[in-house]
Amino acid sequence: MTETAIIPAPGLILLSEPFMADPHFKRTVVLLCEHSDDDGTVGFVLNRPLGMKVCDTLVDMDMVDSELFYGGPVAQDTMHYLHTYGSAVEDSLHIMDNIYWGGNFEQITEQLNLGILDPKQIKFFLGYSGWSPGQLGDELKENSWLTASGKGQYVFGIPEASLWSKILQDKGGRYAEVIHYPEDPSLN
Repeated sequence: MTETAIIPAPGLILLSEPFMADPHFKRTVVLLCEHSDDDGTVGFVLNRPLGMKVCDTLVDMDMVDSELFYGGPVAQDTMHYLHTYGSAVEDSLHIMDNIYWGGNFEQITEQLNLGILDPKQIKFFLGYSGWSPGQLGDELKENSWLTASGKGQYVFGIPEASLWSKILQDKGGRYAEVIHYPEDPSLN
């Protein structure tokens, strides 16, 4: 499926093409959060839970029983987060709709522990998905990714197991047919 020329930007959703073999990105949904021609692109895989809880990995967040997500294969020793709290979390960056990235970690930790913030409105990631300058643009030209406009509900409103399919259904037309493709084309 050929996409028209897409310019990477915060809020863009990347959907792995149905036959992508890379295990880091097979049937994934990646939300782009930063893009610059000089520095490259950063995003987070929205639909790959790690099977661990935040409280199991961070001592300071022993009250946060939220799922921890695989953000991508880069810097797996770093923690990142998306949330809906906007300017209530100092230094957070607006991505799209009501979705913000990062911000003051000590503030989030304190407010979570005090019950001021709802952990269901914060999604934590280990690592991130990153592309060097020009790399993602090349991958888009090679049709390695399908794209969609981001929506807040894609981050917090749809179960991760059905997110890839739901976004393709939302795109409609020929994209809705993609959800029925087998992961391995030799099985077709």
